[in-house]
Amino acid sequence: MLAGGLATLIGGAQLLVRGAGRLALGFGISPLVVGLTVVAFGTSSPELAVSVQSAWSGQVDLALGNVVGSNIFNVLLILGASALLAPLVVSLQVIRQEVPIMIAASLWLLGVTLDGGLSRGEGLLFVAGLAAYTTFLVVQSRRTMPAPETGNGPPSTGWDAKLPGQLLLVGAGLVLLVAGSNWLVEAAVSLARQFGISELVIGLTIIAAGTSLPEVATSLLATLRGERDIAVGNVVGSCIFNLLGVLGVSALAAPVSLPVAPSLAAFDMPVMIAVAIACLPVFFTGRTIARWEGGVFLGYYLAYTSYLILDAREHDLLTTYTVAMRWVVMPLTILTLAVVLNRELKARRR
Repeated sequence: MLAGGLATLIGGAQLLVRGAGRLALGFGISPLVVGLTVVAFGTSSPELAVSVQSAWSGQVDLALGNVVGSNIFNVLLILGASALLAPLVVSLQVIRQEVPIMIAASLWLLGVTLDGGLSRGEGLLFVAGLAAYTTFLVVQSRRTMPAPETGNGPPSTGWDAKLPGQLLLVGAGLVLLVAGSNWLVEAAVSLARQFGISELVIGLTIIAAGTSLPEVATSLLATLRGERDIAVGNVVGSCIFNLLGVLGVSALAAPVSLPVAPSLAAFDMPVMIAVAIACLPVFFTGRTIARWEGGVFLGYYLAYTSYLILDAREHDLLTTYTVAMRWVVMPLTILTLAVVLNRELKARRR
């Protein structure tokens, strides 16, 4: 199931990236906005299915852990791996608009769950916020999209140059992505439970990674194809959709308010917010995600996952590991980002 799910994901991602790239020109919408909406929402459909089903059946730790873990996974692992393949050029719109919206949505989630739960009314507000954001993006893109230049964008010939072919590609890609994710998650959860890992940790790691594999395949393939706006937009758009759409619909589907585990509010949500905020200086320095920055992102994801595993197993190394991360790794990272940002500001002034 693991191998079959991975193969299905790769095939689905190829179809989705190809269809979405052609849809951009057909509707006069920029590839960035297609990545932020069609591709991002489509590849987040596994998160939606898993979280809604978990909330409906009362497995709330899986529902919330899946979203928080997926957002951490999206930024640290997917952007990190994509940047290692090829340095990613980041659009000014992402820096000035989408990343601040992602940060605001993350803070909004933490704020509304300080009382220990996410109510249906708050879920409805999240869904309304997503609808408003999507409408604004499409209208903004139609107003600012320049006329396509000869030689740019996907080719205008072939069976997929027209709308029916493009919709067929996107639809087939989404079906394969969802099917592949389901197989991977089912196999991974079955394996994890044999090791006695809690539902929250499973949601934050195995399920979060499994349901985010469509984003992995899509962003990596988009990077290899040169569609780097789609690669970055897919990740940021998926994070926004997870927070507003997946959690909003999950709260509406749950029989009662979704309770939030104390450890999730005290540790994992702040990590998610910190990861979102860290995008700003990284994206701002040269408007690129360099290979070394991608390596740092990957390193932090490994560190975060290692902490969760040590904590779940109540390992003797947990205290030493926590002290090293808090007093050595984190200060060095902050210092490095500050130095790089200062150099960038000086270079711009010159």
